[in-house]
Amino acid sequence: MTPDRHPGFGLFKARGVLDRVLKLRLLPGALRDLLRHRRLLHGVALGTTLNLASGCTERLSILHPAGPAAVAIADIWWVMLIGAAAIFLLVMGLVLAGLASRAAPSDEGERGTPVWIWGLGLAFPMVTLAALTGYGLMIGERLLPRAAPDLVTVEAEARQWAWTFRYADDPALRTEDVLHIPAGRPVDVRITSRDVVHSFWVPQLAGKLDAIPGRVNVLRIEAATPGTYAGQSAEFSGTGYAGHVFSVEAHDPAAWAAFLQGGAP
Repeated sequence: MTPDRHPGFGLFKARGVLDRVLKLRLLPGALRDLLRHRRLLHGVALGTTLNLASGCTERLSILHPAGPAAVAIADIWWVMLIGAAAIFLLVMGLVLAGLASRAAPSDEGERGTPVWIWGLGLAFPMVTLAALTGYGLMIGERLLPRAAPDLVTVEAEARQWAWTFRYADDPALRTEDVLHIPAGRPVDVRITSRDVVHSFWVPQLAGKLDAIPGRVNVLRIEAATPGTYAGQSAEFSGTGYAGHVFSVEAHDPAAWAAFLQGGAP
């Protein structure tokens, strides 16, 4: 692993940036004193870095999509991140510019707020947020389950702390904690719960959807290629929640036909 790809690399870069900001002496005294508590700040930064690194493992990561719905969700994630970063950097730049202008001596007395601060500080975030919201709504509408050729339907019933899956192509067929689907075909998962609220989530294939007692929610998933994909309940449901996991087996056409005929691929 190269140094720039190490999870702690961003932490060391952040420390360097912090030191340079303190040397500029553009910040108010109280804020400078707070930033000088490096041990506390470094600990927070390190914890954040490790949490982000542990949350990006491929097994349960939205950043490793393996189907069209998951690809759309990952795109939304990146677009939202870039938009939020642009707003953050602009606002921080305006804050530093404002502090610098207040610290500089002036003979003009009190001045009104510059027009460019209203334009950049208010108009830019509003336009960016409106564009991001519109983009998210457009992509979200495409994720809705609609009529499609070769559609497969399965039933997913959650309980503490297991999953039961039934298949419309063979009502007598049932599997526990392993959902079998054909690769390259859309699958509507009809999700419900036997006891309390759970949540069906296979991050590499789609978003998450709650399993609610007495109600059926439908989630469209699709695996682009055959393989095994990890799933987990995303809703805490008691002492056995840590083991409330399942997997999705996506089969090629021959293996899918064999599964429907004999219950095993």
